[in-house]
Amino acid sequence: MPKFSASRLVARARLARAGSNRGRLGLTLVEIMVVIAILGVLMTVVAVNVVSSLQDGYVDTTKLQIKKVEGSLQMYAAKHRGKYPTTSEGLQAASKHFEGNRIPTDSWGNEFQYFSPGTHGEHPYEIISLGRDGAEGGEDYDADIKSWEIGDLSE
Repeated sequence: MPKFSASRLVARARLARAGSNRGRLGLTLVEIMVVIAILGVLMTVVAVNVVSSLQDGYVDTTKLQIKKVEGSLQMYAAKHRGKYPTTSEGLQAASKHFEGNRIPTDSWGNEFQYFSPGTHGEHPYEIISLGRDGAEGGEDYDADIKSWEIGDLSE
């Protein structure tokens, strides 16, 4: 009976593998799975950043839209002896001063909330977007965007 030691068996296995892999150019399944996992992680990071930038753009566009509505309301007031539409008249009263005679909506397709006279400070009116969720309150992209909190957008 021939004697086989563990080290001799390991050496034979290495030789057998080395001989069968000689000149092989392909990838193993494990290597392919590692590459796919790395690509998945990279795509997740990129997707999160793109979605965040997109939502930031929606907020900025809504702020610009509110400023456009304010400009149209000022044109309305100039033609009506300094008076703005009342809350009950709403933005509809000034619709002919909007582009295409249509009342604009926020970036998420929600109608602006309009109040006149304003209830926060000495504002003659207030315009509010209810944010991404279309509901009062909220945080981050769901937060309300209020005309009196916007300030100067040229900064």
